[in-house]
Amino acid sequence: MLKEIHVSELKSLNRPVLIDVRSEGEFEEATIPGSVNLPLFNNQERAEIGTIYTQSSPAIARELGLNIASPKLPELVKKVEELSKSGPVVLFCWRGGMRSKAVATVSELMGIPIYRLQGGFKAYRNLVVEYFNNPLPVKVVVLRGNTGVGKTELLGKLRSEGYPAIDLEKLANNRGSVFGALGLGKSPSQKKFEGLLYEELNLLRSFPYVIVECESKRIGRVTIPTTFFSAMQQGTQLLQCDSLPNRVQRLIREYTSVPNALEEIGAALERLVKTLGHVKVRELRSLLEADHLEIFTERLLVEYYDKLYAYPNQPNAEYNYFIDYSEPAKALRELERYLDEKVADTNREFTLSGIRHSAK
Repeated sequence: MLKEIHVSELKSLNRPVLIDVRSEGEFEEATIPGSVNLPLFNNQERAEIGTIYTQSSPAIARELGLNIASPKLPELVKKVEELSKSGPVVLFCWRGGMRSKAVATVSELMGIPIYRLQGGFKAYRNLVVEYFNNPLPVKVVVLRGNTGVGKTELLGKLRSEGYPAIDLEKLANNRGSVFGALGLGKSPSQKKFEGLLYEELNLLRSFPYVIVECESKRIGRVTIPTTFFSAMQQGTQLLQCDSLPNRVQRLIREYTSVPNALEEIGAALERLVKTLGHVKVRELRSLLEADHLEIFTERLLVEYYDKLYAYPNQPNAEYNYFIDYSEPAKALRELERYLDEKVADTNREFTLSGIRHSAK
């Protein structure tokens, strides 16, 4: 008998293999993070079946679907069998309908243990929407500071040390600035971004707080869910600073590591005309084309980014904690001590070290 599983039960499975049998277009738009795509119908086939279903006859559409799917099933089942060696298989489509049922039924007939997700991807999407419609169940610690002070770098070091850091820019595939998409390729859809953020929060659910970098509500083409953004505004605010020369060198290292970076930066400069004016943008372009990267970067910081964000460069009473990142290793140790002593909720029945170990 075909086993069905509720979306809330996915966490109870040990290393489940999630298989999305929807079309490649549906999969690209959004899926359950970590899923594998084995489409029963490709984009064109799905469109053709859908058109016949709505404009002609559901019966004819089902017959067409059967004719298209039948030759594919042996190869699909073979792939499912191979994937099942890595863990319990969970098949899903959009609403837990015929596509997942067809593949699951044939797989089970071939002796492959299968779960089918009740309600399909729609059930998972509803779970994510419900989560972000409620107040965030954890506190948020926010790293704030001017461009180039190393906030993303510090987040990565915290995460590698076992702290609950979430890189929102990485999830959004955008650095959240005029040059935010440089070298990063396509950003995820809003649904995909929310799913990725939900999974990060779920992974770190044993912690009483998460650490993120300050962001606008919009990062590239995606928007931070309102409840999460509100928690960021109300959370513990940390101010991070570094010297101007260090910031310049850090940004040069980051951006010049991207293929064709200078060409993309030059194109993106046009977006600053409204703010800086044509004369300054021409001057910046000349510096860039002459490969005077240090002067270019310093001017961009001083004349644009520092005026835009206007964070102080020294301890300030408006912030809960000050991080001098001129000595990164020292700053990391001091911040970890602050998080352990001041931010972690000592009333929770856990040991921080134990949770770090289980989260890795």
